[in-house]
Amino acid sequence: MKGCNEAENIVEIKEVQKSYQVGGNTVPVLEGISLSVEAGEFLSITGPSGNGKSTLLNMITGIDRPTQGEVLVNGCPVHQMSENQLAKWRGENVGIVFQFFQLLPSLSLQQNVVMPMEFAGKYRRKERLERAMHLLDMVGLADQAYKLPGTVSGGQQQRAAIARALANDPSLLIADEPTGNLDSKTAENVFDLFLKLVDEGKTLIMVTHDANLVQRIPRIVEIRNGVIHCDSIAAPEIFTPVRTERISMERR
Repeated sequence: MKGCNEAENIVEIKEVQKSYQVGGNTVPVLEGISLSVEAGEFLSITGPSGNGKSTLLNMITGIDRPTQGEVLVNGCPVHQMSENQLAKWRGENVGIVFQFFQLLPSLSLQQNVVMPMEFAGKYRRKERLERAMHLLDMVGLADQAYKLPGTVSGGQQQRAAIARALANDPSLLIADEPTGNLDSKTAENVFDLFLKLVDEGKTLIMVTHDANLVQRIPRIVEIRNGVIHCDSIAAPEIFTPVRTERISMERR
């Protein structure tokens, strides 16, 4: 990853604790989480609502900070960065896909994909536009590029959000309930896109409650009551990713 030393694991979480102050009381959410994720892994974080799954993702992306413990992404001490450092680091190194898309409604899909490149100061203007179209084409939205988010379907908005997350070619993708607002068929299409990206070498960490999708993810980490309840690798006969035509992520 850009700006830090290469590390054996792309993510290293060491004894992370997180608590919040609520009405004068300390409410623990994460209680000593330790987790390693290798480059190229597809990992699902599961567990009941309110048990710390999204909080853990926020630790990895630097959106939130641990009360105690360390969070390293390819050697970068995310937990020690300033807000300005985090903003720059996050824009270049991590792609985030949210449940509610979070596309800017006044910008076209193409402009939404261009925006992270502008923020990070990457590529020339013409290259940004070309790369945005390349990514939208990759997710099947080249013909919708100039439309506003509100004029396309939820599934199309989520695919555009995935294209946006890939804008700066990050090695790590974080997806928080990315299919939560989609119908089952559209959710399958989005999930198949994730499989393609992992096949291309991306590392993907996804929170989901969809049991059907979880069964197709090779590694499952279950969090209960703020601790890792189970960390399991699926048997090869259970996880059978569909190998499809490789996606070119080359910069254009």
